[in-house]
Amino acid sequence: MDKNIFNISSENDFTKVALDVFKYQFENNKTYRSFCDLLNVHPSDINLLAQIPFLPIQFFKSRKIVSSNDEIQEIFTSSGTTGSITSQHFVTDIELYKESYLNGFAHFYGDIKDYVVLALLPNYLERNGSSLVFMVNDLIRKTNQSESGFYLHNLDELTQKLIKLDKNGQKIILIGVSFALLDLIEKYQFSLKNTIIMETGGMKGRRKELVRAELHEVLKNGFGVAKIHSEYGMTELLSQAYSDANGIFKTPPWMKILIRDTEDALTILPNQKPGGINIVDLANYNSCSFIATQDLGKINENGTFEIIGRFDNADIRGCNLMVL
Repeated sequence: MDKNIFNISSENDFTKVALDVFKYQFENNKTYRSFCDLLNVHPSDINLLAQIPFLPIQFFKSRKIVSSNDEIQEIFTSSGTTGSITSQHFVTDIELYKESYLNGFAHFYGDIKDYVVLALLPNYLERNGSSLVFMVNDLIRKTNQSESGFYLHNLDELTQKLIKLDKNGQKIILIGVSFALLDLIEKYQFSLKNTIIMETGGMKGRRKELVRAELHEVLKNGFGVAKIHSEYGMTELLSQAYSDANGIFKTPPWMKILIRDTEDALTILPNQKPGGINIVDLANYNSCSFIATQDLGKINENGTFEIIGRFDNADIRGCNLMVL
């Protein structure tokens, strides 16, 4: 694949590449082709981003979503409750994933070598196939810092290291799942000056769910920081969005959010109207780059976006095309 997706610098660039990717995936992804055929959509009819069909994310639970005949190098799986069906993302080019998250990190935070990365991701470490653990593990290696690492349940050691490094002026990213960060500040109080606290969401059934504003307030007080960062990614994607405060997310140049009408999945809404989140992830070239998620959100006038909830487990209205 032409790696020019990481050189996108304008709306026109993005649309041009997206239309090329759509054509490629229409021709090479059997499930996506069937979905487009059901909608009676063909690349020759498409000249706008909003006209491209977005594949419901549930298909990753029942189909092998690939646009390549190359050998599968990695299978990422979603976390799920016992007995539930999990999503599977078949990755034929793991280097493309690495290039995406490394470029994405650099775009928002600069050189990874400037940081010590401390990861508090117990529920992800306790299972195989997490794309988040794969990414964070590689970021930890790329820091070239012996202090970087994962912490499962050893909060005492993490606390000592965090306080010492922060006091010494070392730039730190503490990335953690929400419940684990809350566990840490219930045991210890911090007053951090050089540390970015980044939550990846999710109580994973360990605690009562909190709205993001409430969670961030508790974390800010516990860590003694002015703001909480967030990472937004998912098993089915190869790119991440980041927020540096208040749950206001930005995408890297090769990723874009559109909002669909909850009553009519084929209608794209204007900015500031809440609805279902559609994601264009051009790094997902060998899978599907056009995904209709189960998250609800809205796009702000400046192009940032917010997550405001999720669809429940009932069938999403307007997405009754799941019978492929």
